[in-house]
Amino acid sequence: MARQSDSQKKEKTSEFTEKVLYVNRCSKVVRGGRKFSFSALILISDGKGKVGYGFAKANELTDAIRKGGEAARKNMAHYPREGSTIPHEVTVHWDGARVLLRPAPAGTGVIAGSKMRAVLEMAGIKDIMAKSLGANNPINIVKATFRALSMLRSRQTIKAMRGIA
Repeated sequence: MARQSDSQKKEKTSEFTEKVLYVNRCSKVVRGGRKFSFSALILISDGKGKVGYGFAKANELTDAIRKGGEAARKNMAHYPREGSTIPHEVTVHWDGARVLLRPAPAGTGVIAGSKMRAVLEMAGIKDIMAKSLGANNPINIVKATFRALSMLRSRQTIKAMRGIA
């Protein structure tokens, strides 16, 4: 009976794609030598447009990655798309990071930096032009990208808000 539940757990976790975006190693000098700790930024997606990120710290790298994956599963969200791109242009500030997302015609591909590219590809966006203006801190860039995606509204939502129907 326990084996079946283990295999069911594996099936549930296998539907998600997990990607380690950034790992940071910190060292603290103590009396016996150096003590290392790790932080990990994890991106997770279900392949159908739902995506989330998690950031966690631990004394072991594997624990930090596991905790980051759990945090990413908790804040997964679905973001609006219009075909293979986003509905409209958006600019967002987050700490020192400023992010610009601009829709692109079909066939353009994802034009973005490494961290933003990973987020946008896992969100299922195929054609977009994105630019990171300012910070190069991966955590702030990812947070700004997610904030920009959450500010997107579909045409139907905007029409409903304006009462155009």
